[in-house]
Amino acid sequence: MLSHEITSVAGKSKERKRLGRGRGSGLGKTCGKGHKGTASRAGSFTRPMHEGGQMSLFRRLPKRGFNNFEFERRYEIVNIWQLDKFDDGSVVGLEQLVHAGFIDNLKSKVKILGDGVLTKKLDISAHKFSKSAQEKINGCGGTAKVVA
Repeated sequence: MLSHEITSVAGKSKERKRLGRGRGSGLGKTCGKGHKGTASRAGSFTRPMHEGGQMSLFRRLPKRGFNNFEFERRYEIVNIWQLDKFDDGSVVGLEQLVHAGFIDNLKSKVKILGDGVLTKKLDISAHKFSKSAQEKINGCGGTAKVVA
């Protein structure tokens, strides 16, 4: 290897195949594409997982199990320590949580969890509350209202 052949990244560039330059090059005549058939034609490609007409693998394997992904109830989580940001005596609903950046949008369902400490009296509306969160909210003199 000579100094002018060294690149900063090994294998950075790859020389292209020079096709159709005579039999001596090893890639003359059919240019490495064989004889006839789809693969020899211009613009041909095969789909990933295509098995040439054979029944594909994913169709040969049995279907098993059940996936609950579409039916699962998903809640955005807000912890008690995050709610301590609001002013004492304020009403905290979904609009306030979106505005504060705790949840993505008004359509999402919210569950309040009891992680952290709450020091302010808040009237909180959410779709679900954990027991510890409800105790901490009531302990500060606030209310936890479940929104349908």
